[in-house]
Amino acid sequence: MTKPTIESAAGELVASSLLPAGVDLASITELSDKAGSGLVVLSLEEAIAGVPKTIPVFVNRQDGRVESVAPLFEPYRFAPKAKTGTANVTTLESFVELTDRHKTEDSVIFADTDWQDPSLTAVIDYHQAVSGGDADNGKHRIHYAFPRSEEWKAWASIHNKPLDQSAFAEFIEDHIADLAAPDTMEAEDFQEKFGFKVAYPNELVALSRGLAVHTETRVKSNLVLQSGEGEITWDEEHKDAAGNKLKVPGMFILQIPAFHMGAPLRIPVRLRYRVKAGAVVWTVLLYRPDVFITQEVLRDLEQAARRTELPAFVGTPEMSA
Repeated sequence: MTKPTIESAAGELVASSLLPAGVDLASITELSDKAGSGLVVLSLEEAIAGVPKTIPVFVNRQDGRVESVAPLFEPYRFAPKAKTGTANVTTLESFVELTDRHKTEDSVIFADTDWQDPSLTAVIDYHQAVSGGDADNGKHRIHYAFPRSEEWKAWASIHNKPLDQSAFAEFIEDHIADLAAPDTMEAEDFQEKFGFKVAYPNELVALSRGLAVHTETRVKSNLVLQSGEGEITWDEEHKDAAGNKLKVPGMFILQIPAFHMGAPLRIPVRLRYRVKAGAVVWTVLLYRPDVFITQEVLRDLEQAARRTELPAFVGTPEMSA
């Protein structure tokens, strides 16, 4: 059992550097002795993790009360006890540079890979890396919340929402710069996987600029005489303005950054349409956005870990910020 001991205030307090230079300890001791009280130093025979070996206290020799002297010095503090708080940055570059500025040999980086709310968090004052090392508070952090790019937010806003011909045309006109031509591998892969053509930018623009669709509907009726059951089917064929059979590409490619000031990603987009009351209704669906976002977060985590030379983990710190 560790027991504290009381030692002489004058020698031990100065030796332990618990009082700033220039403090007239002799005068303080003389005044306290006249009042029947004094400054003493409590010392530990055995060290306790996270606790100083010696602390100064004020002992009232008349009633035996022991009081901390820390409140006497706190009003004169010109620097905090430790670095605490979370710095929030808006670019990966700032995250890397600020983490590199404050890091210690025990700092780590965590990545939250929730694709709808991803983030990187550097915990500067993390627990010691060595086995059985000292614990730390984990209160000094740098956080990067992966702000979505304006391009991503625009396309996400129309994801799986029906658009009439006018709205579809206006959107494509406003975002022509986001469209990319499929490369050979993409075209072959999606053709094999889904069985439809991947559109080039000019083809998508042509669809948006006033495509006329003529619908020809043929009704087929089948009757099973034995049971009296009937079946009616509609065989519908869509043709373009020239009367040719209409073939609408099933997918196109975007090349946009997912995050503000991030690297551009090639993102496949499904394209669907239907004819309702003689009008065309379009639907745009981002293809597997969770996969593309997660992959980008992991790439940025690897980059941050490499540039800061810190260990990286997928998850969240065990201590609260």
